[in-house]
Formats: sequence, C-alpha cells, structure tokens
Amino acid sequence: MTVSGVRPVALTKDGEDRLRIDWSDGHRSVYAWTHLRGNCPCAGCRGEHEQPPDPFRILKPSELVPLKPISISPIGHYAYKIVWSDGHDSGLFTLEHLRSLCQCPECNKKV
Repeated sequence: MTVSGVRPVALTKDGEDRLRIDWSDGHRSVYAWTHLRGNCPCAGCRGEHEQPPDPFRILKPSELVPLKPISISPIGHYAYKIVWSDGHDSGLFTLEHLRSLCQCPECNKKV
C-alpha cells in the first residue's frame, strides 16, 4: 500500500499498550506496541525474524518487563524513529510500513 500524499496529522498514546495515528485521509490506525516492536524494520530485527526461535535462550531481566516506547521522533517527512525502553532504536518506521501494520477493525477485515 502506498500512502503518497497521506501524512499523519496526530500520534496519540491509546492507553498503556497502544499507539493511535490519525492520517490526513481520515483513516485512524491503531497499533499495539508489541506489534510495532515485532515488526521492527531494522536489519538486526529482520535477521532475527528469519531465524527459528532458540528454545534454550535465557531471557535477561530487562526482557521480562513489557517493552514501551521512550520516544517517537519524525525523520524527515517519511518515517518515525522509535526508541524502546530496552534501548533499541535502530528501526525507522516509514509511513508506508506503519500504514501496512495497521490493526484497526477496518484493516483487519482486509487480511
């Protein structure tokens, strides 16, 4: 999906575990923080997603607490950078990627 010309007009925290984006075309996207982190587009995370999970991996204490964003910053007019509570900050979420990850009821019907 392309969002040429469509821009976010508002980013709002929706409770403790969700982000809401209101777009210039009137669409309202909703995202769980875990969904965004699980779809981080950085090279390191994409590589992790392609590997089978390690059944013997031991979680660090910082991995046991729910991940939350510390900050969300615009990068030009094409993406947002999210800094996570565990320090991860290398994923740039393009507007197209964000729109494709929408979890609102309308978009979930299309899946």
